[in-house]
Amino acid sequence: MHWTTECMMEEHANINRMLDVVERECVAVLDGKAIDPSFWEQAIAFIRLYSDKHHHGKEEQFLFPVMVRKLGRVGETMVTHGMLVEHDLGRSHVKDLEASLNQWKEKPTTLAKLGILANAMAYVKLLRLHTAKENNVVYTFAERMLDAESWKEIDAAAKAFETDPKNLQVKETYLALLARFEGQ
Repeated sequence: MHWTTECMMEEHANINRMLDVVERECVAVLDGKAIDPSFWEQAIAFIRLYSDKHHHGKEEQFLFPVMVRKLGRVGETMVTHGMLVEHDLGRSHVKDLEASLNQWKEKPTTLAKLGILANAMAYVKLLRLHTAKENNVVYTFAERMLDAESWKEIDAAAKAFETDPKNLQVKETYLALLARFEGQ
């Protein structure tokens, strides 16, 4: 396995840990816990900055373009009509989650609470399926089908991204947040 796929599979594990935290919070709310705006704001920040910008950013900038370029129609179908559609659907769930949270902060109604829970769980379900699909289908397909030169290009770009101080800070900040949430 190449460095980039190992890195992204590790990120998937971290993302799935956060999905467990979000699901746990949804269950707690259903069991009577009050909506905690701070939790939801931080969860949204984790999703946007770690899951989407940091992780999906590497896929969208480095791996997926090479797959489309090198693997022809199969790569294009898998990436453009599969993974990128799911990335956008996840972004839509998070946008709607944030809108529901803002509605709840403005006027804490049951309908706004329902919007928070529904959009959070839609995101959880989507991302669990998405990460499994990438780990078991997309990445393994790319590992088999891309040549050594392509992997050299992908790994070099992903390593440069990972070692950039700004990106390291995002990773450290949100993994610390995740550990704090898991400890609660």
